[in-house]
Amino acid sequence: MGGRSRGARIARAVAGRIGAALLVVWITATVVFFALRISGDPLEAIMGGPGSQAGPEAVARAEAAYGLDQPLAVQYLAQLWRTATLQFGDSYARKQPVAELLAANLPPTLLIATLALLLAWALAVVGALIAAVSRGRPGRVVRATLSGIETVASVTPQFFVGAVLILVFAGGLGILPATSSGAEPAGLVLPVITLAVPIAGYLAHVLQGALAEADDAPFATTARSRGASETRVLLRHTLRHAALPGIALSGWAYGSLLSGAVVVEALFARQGLGRLLLEAATVRDVPVVIGAVVVIALLYVLIMLLSDLLETVIDPRLRRGSAQHAPSRDPVSERSARSASTEVAGS
Repeated sequence: MGGRSRGARIARAVAGRIGAALLVVWITATVVFFALRISGDPLEAIMGGPGSQAGPEAVARAEAAYGLDQPLAVQYLAQLWRTATLQFGDSYARKQPVAELLAANLPPTLLIATLALLLAWALAVVGALIAAVSRGRPGRVVRATLSGIETVASVTPQFFVGAVLILVFAGGLGILPATSSGAEPAGLVLPVITLAVPIAGYLAHVLQGALAEADDAPFATTARSRGASETRVLLRHTLRHAALPGIALSGWAYGSLLSGAVVVEALFARQGLGRLLLEAATVRDVPVVIGAVVVIALLYVLIMLLSDLLETVIDPRLRRGSAQHAPSRDPVSERSARSASTEVAGS
């Protein structure tokens, strides 16, 4: 019974996420379609820009080829169907299938976003652990300093971070390239750090607060009463519980990294989904913009699902099927996640 109950809960959660993903895809495709159509004529992208000298016959052929001679409602439904089948059509500006453009530009973006998330977690864990082991009056100074650094990092725009890194490490010291279009390690350093810094600030703040709360929780007191050292209590018990709100925020963080790639890829002249989206939006290339935004939305929902599953694996009480012994969330996680959500909303 417990296994079936747990399986039903997981199935409902997955179904809810899938339903939310479909709703997000529909809203996204609708908003992008009408926003780009209202802002200008997509024929400009097809015919080569506002200065094109194409004659009436060429314009008519282009309209017929891309379905732009149909009523707007028919065009919208056709685009919606292509979106639902993940066949976004051909790019107006590049004259290539959108699926091919997405396949070519998605891997570089996923690479820097994934590396940035891993770096953000590493920096956040190190900062939180330093704060946790800092005791006494010097410890208060250390914690206050770390808290200040986390706050500044979390509110600093990625464009500013990247510009400073280019100025120092590419322009001043000359040890790292300012632009890079490949996957060579040296070219990844500055874009990854640029993306990671604000996320690391958020995660470090969440982990530091969760560690402080978990340190006074009953399980930590019990572990100490049984003779566990402070190091063992920290690494074996409190850190594990403190990680839960950070994991809950990882889905949001990865979505933020994917959206931040628009700025970072343009700043560092890197090939990727963000740069493709920016260039397509500039020329009102509707199929490409819809395809890129929908892919980002689907990735966000997928990462949220994975973070939920990982949270279940880490928290033993979430793995148990009994409602008596398995509250849906760790109290420490609930308070920290609420605090993080409030801070994110406020920023």
